[in-house]
Amino acid sequence: MTEPTPRRAVLVAALAVATAATATAAATAATVSGGGAPAAAAPAPRPPGRTVDNRFWYSYGHWLAGTHRGTVAVGGSRPGLEIGTAVGRTEYADPHTGRKSTWEYATWTSPLHRSTVPATEAIASWNARTPAGTWIQIELRGTYTDATTTPWYVMGRWASGDGDIRRTSVDGQSDGRSTVWTDTLALDAPAATAGLRIAAWQLRLTLHRRPGAERGPTVRLAGAMVSDVPDRFTVPASTPSRTARELKVPRYSQEVHAGRYPQYDNGGEAWCSPTSSQMIIEYWGGRAAASALTWVDPKYSDPQICHAARSTYDAAYKGCGNWPFNAAYAATYRGLAGVVTRLTSLADLETLVRAGIPAITSQSFRPDELTGAGYGTAGHLMTVIGFTAAGDVIANDPNSRDNTAVRRVYKRAEWETIWLRTKRTGASGKVASGSGGICYLYAPALPSRAQFRALRAVGVL
Repeated sequence: MTEPTPRRAVLVAALAVATAATATAAATAATVSGGGAPAAAAPAPRPPGRTVDNRFWYSYGHWLAGTHRGTVAVGGSRPGLEIGTAVGRTEYADPHTGRKSTWEYATWTSPLHRSTVPATEAIASWNARTPAGTWIQIELRGTYTDATTTPWYVMGRWASGDGDIRRTSVDGQSDGRSTVWTDTLALDAPAATAGLRIAAWQLRLTLHRRPGAERGPTVRLAGAMVSDVPDRFTVPASTPSRTARELKVPRYSQEVHAGRYPQYDNGGEAWCSPTSSQMIIEYWGGRAAASALTWVDPKYSDPQICHAARSTYDAAYKGCGNWPFNAAYAATYRGLAGVVTRLTSLADLETLVRAGIPAITSQSFRPDELTGAGYGTAGHLMTVIGFTAAGDVIANDPNSRDNTAVRRVYKRAEWETIWLRTKRTGASGKVASGSGGICYLYAPALPSRAQFRALRAVGVL
């Protein structure tokens, strides 16, 4: 898939419990009301060479912070944010179904986060439970380095099902200096605006439920990744660990589903993202219940892939490749968390794999740029499941003729280039965009110590 501006994908594991210090810091930062503009925010000191900054809220202390309008923090083994008392009603006219419905709602506005990376792009992530009759809206507002602010940009209107609203991004959002491209907020001309960047940002979550309902949605994680990756056609090679490791991740081919359910992104031949997501979901023990698959033609193999495509479909984008929607889908499975992020080298991926965490990466390439692929693509998702002793990448590539052909080994230097670059020369000879290290991370919401250390080491936590 292609976009006017490359989208930066991320995933992160929701963590266990915040320390008292984290809660205190978050509460201290909660000085911004949901309706007013934030004060001018200088970015936090930038660590040398840092190009990515992640900030996610997921603990009870995190949810206590910020500005509540009808929302409450809830505790337990996996804390969250819920509606306490609705503060109003709104009518939503679904542009994809034509239906108008009335909803009651409550909102939570995060503390203002000062990024360690003055950024050119931002991508939000969220994990939520949305029973029938509920949905959420996620918005992000940035503060520029000149102390002005963006509008509240809608980064998604989301529900795990499609019976109440159609899951959707929102087109046409811009203030003349930044624009939302499906799931990515990007500066329009970062090289031509005298260093203008996003210095700080905050989220606003609006939780909706049917009027009079006792319960609404529960948000378990919310946050964003911002980045400022320099334009580059090539990247320096990382040094391999020389330690072979391969994770036993299920193998699924998107091509098996070619022509099936064309209402979801023209059918299975375009389902690289949900197919990759399903592989890792099942690696962690998640699988769609039989009751969720009754709509799938019983003649079709691997019906859970059809379910994943339907559950990640973005009605505005008209595709299943909205990256935060994939992370949110993964997190609907018990015990899992998902975020979109960017990594900086294959050494980061090796760190994750050693801790037992596979990852989904986005890359684009001509047929001659990735030995053994046998195809070229303007954008494709694969699952990294391991490394050979020489440091080459072991990937489950869903663009394969069948499930048995999914496992591939790709050359390290080629893979690192096609994944981390931001510029490339396409088959037509024209310059096109590259992903710059896009990655989905799905991991246990309560990670082990080794998993926690790995996620922290790659900058996700």
